Amino acid sequence: MGADSEYNRKLHLQRLEKLHSLEDMLPVYCMPYLDDKELTSQINTVISYAYDLITFFQFLKERNPLLRNIREIKEIDIDILDKLSFEDINEFQRYLSFNNGENKHVNKEKGIARRMSAVRGFYEFMCQHHYLKNNPTLGAAKRRKTPKKDIIRMNSDEVNTLMDTVINTEIKVSDRQRALCEKTNLRDTAIFTLLLNTGIRVSECVGLDLDDINFEENSFSVVRKGGNTQILYFNRTTAEALKEYINFERPSLISDDKEKALFLSLRKRRITVRSVELMVKKYTMLAVPGKKLTPHKMRSTYGTALYRETGDIRLVADVLGHKDINTTAKHYAAIEEEHRKRAASIDPYN
Repeated sequence: MGADSEYNRKLHLQRLEKLHSLEDMLPVYCMPYLDDKELTSQINTVISYAYDLITFFQFLKERNPLLRNIREIKEIDIDILDKLSFEDINEFQRYLSFNNGENKHVNKEKGIARRMSAVRGFYEFMCQHHYLKNNPTLGAAKRRKTPKKDIIRMNSDEVNTLMDTVINTEIKVSDRQRALCEKTNLRDTAIFTLLLNTGIRVSECVGLDLDDINFEENSFSVVRKGGNTQILYFNRTTAEALKEYINFERPSLISDDKEKALFLSLRKRRITVRSVELMVKKYTMLAVPGKKLTPHKMRSTYGTALYRETGDIRLVADVLGHKDINTTAKHYAAIEEEHRKRAASIDPYN
């Protein structure tokens, strides 16, 4: 149960193995920086930083004339880093925006800024701890901020339409695909109901075990982002959807009575994050065709609806598992949208 469950231990081990495989690709002098990040950040963040450093060193290998004869980026000498200028860092940013060479890619402003954050942090750490003397990122151009986009979420009518579509299996597919959907109708209904009524992340949803659910208190134990375990509560609608799935459909999806996973696939094993993402896409394309929705948009929908009903931003932050209340206000409260609606209803010249 919780962070000590077999699923979460296995998931953590997989992430560690992934991180170590990436570290093996990098020069050995990068390890102190990544070790420091591993102590202060979540492992997924460290994996992202490792990927970003690999991209940076691949750029050096491709574009720096002094490195054309090396076979792998791990062979790049640290002295090369001290010889770079702000112009090299600016060229790297252009490389990130579009590269049609060996490692083809196109990054938008947000992606470039995120990768640059890793490189700036790397140079800052290396200079602070005297591995390097020169920090060329200090004089490099900083990315312009991208315009803030409205958060995509559903209103109550759209939520009701979506749930009707899921419950009645109203999707345009072949007879064979419809038959498969009907085999997991109660499971799909339970997943959508849980996401829309608790605001949990899709990774938290697929990680649930059967014994995480407590129907006496209508609560469940969930492993939050960062690894801490928290008790959350669900309403009567969610309880009914979960009970129907557990009692009438889950038994047909298990191959072993010792199976712990709450939500199972037709392959009789724990459902994956990718499967839930595809399921959400399948149903929402029909029910809410004008919006590009993901499981995280279910979370946004719940957080916004909860804020509108309570007006309590701290309550919303606590339920969603946000350590920083500003994150809640930025992504879920829809304060600005509410302000615009209120402004439209006011006659300022009356």
